[in-house]
Amino acid sequence: MPIIQSVARALAILELFDDTNRELSIKEISVKLDLNKSTVHSLLKTLKEYGYISQNNETTDYSLGWKLYERGHLMVSQLDIRNVARVHLEKLNEQTNQTVHLVTLLGKEAIYIDKINGHSALVIYSRIGKRVPLHSSGVGKVLAAFLDESQLKSLMDGYIFEKTTVNTIDSYKSFVEELEGVREKGYAADFEENEPGIICIAMPVHDFSGEVIAAISVSTPKSHINDEVAERNYQYLKECVEIVSSNLGYKKIVL
Repeated sequence: MPIIQSVARALAILELFDDTNRELSIKEISVKLDLNKSTVHSLLKTLKEYGYISQNNETTDYSLGWKLYERGHLMVSQLDIRNVARVHLEKLNEQTNQTVHLVTLLGKEAIYIDKINGHSALVIYSRIGKRVPLHSSGVGKVLAAFLDESQLKSLMDGYIFEKTTVNTIDSYKSFVEELEGVREKGYAADFEENEPGIICIAMPVHDFSGEVIAAISVSTPKSHINDEVAERNYQYLKECVEIVSSNLGYKKIVL
């Protein structure tokens, strides 16, 4: 089936916007996509008409429109895992007083599909809809650890181990060794590997087939954690993922 060029170009424009490119001019878009300005202008005009692109009246630069938020919010709200997990995330948040996340795998990254901020401190990096690298996050490690060998091999093909902090894993060998430990322990930890000053513990959520379809985490400022807090967070998180998995039809096999 042939790709419709105009649709592909419109989607390419939308994908140019990210955390570092919140607004772009016609010239910048034209250069990035190697398209002439008149073509870019026509595409932007159409996207703007339907609410997928907004224009700054002062600078005339373009940014993503609210229609994308509306569509994205609708998609997220329809995710069964989010609906099932929400009440238990709220309880986990109350029990730990820390920031909790629900995360799923998207391509070669993990994506936050729900977040409840801690009462005592905010975790700055994360937000619903934001992607997070697999190698530098507890949730990412969990999602990678329970893939089968062929899936993991495909995932790691061309994977870039970008170093976010001094503690970030920066090689395939180290990552594979880390994943072996995650499978053995049943949880993953992130010791200031993704965000300075933040320690995270994450565990897998299983569906009725036994497949790991998400990860839930508790993120705690380093200054707020000690052995007692770590053990408490571990127990509450373990209880949370077991309940959510059970509600998704998972039945743990006890040997």
